[in-house]
Amino acid sequence: MSWIDQRSDGAIETAGAGPLKTVEAALFREAMARLGAAVHVVTTAGPGGKTGFTATAIISVSDQPATLLVCLNRQSQVMPVLQQNNVLCVNTLGAGEAEIADIFAGRTGIFMEERFKHGQWTTLKTGSPVLASAVIAFDCRIFEVKAIASHDVYFCAVEAIRQGPAGPVLVYHERAYKRV
Repeated sequence: MSWIDQRSDGAIETAGAGPLKTVEAALFREAMARLGAAVHVVTTAGPGGKTGFTATAIISVSDQPATLLVCLNRQSQVMPVLQQNNVLCVNTLGAGEAEIADIFAGRTGIFMEERFKHGQWTTLKTGSPVLASAVIAFDCRIFEVKAIASHDVYFCAVEAIRQGPAGPVLVYHERAYKRV
């Protein structure tokens, strides 16, 4: 049973209740800026190529089976590569890795495979790039995708984990990187 349905015009309807009415986008973005979140570089490699992006919209879904949720805007240049590869690695950045975050966020003009010239990289089970300095890396296979508004929501089975150096992590809060 689905609680919501997305119409062809992008509007979302709840089961039997009609269109959802939400706050204005600008107000929502401002509110979300006050919600601190860990910064991750999500990477993928396979038949579609190798690329990655910076993300904060990542959460744990379950530990049995071990599942993460990853969100990505459908207009991202990474989207077709990720869809073809069907695997990804979530690399949680340490506090001193703002430069890596900016590179993979596209703020530096470095794109796709060129991004991997920064940092030291290895692989685990899926072949997706693992950042050696990441505090934690979750190597995943995508098993379900849901389209919600402007984003695709990826449900990912965690096939391997690499624990990196302990210490503070990089957090994005009030439109700035911070250490926690």
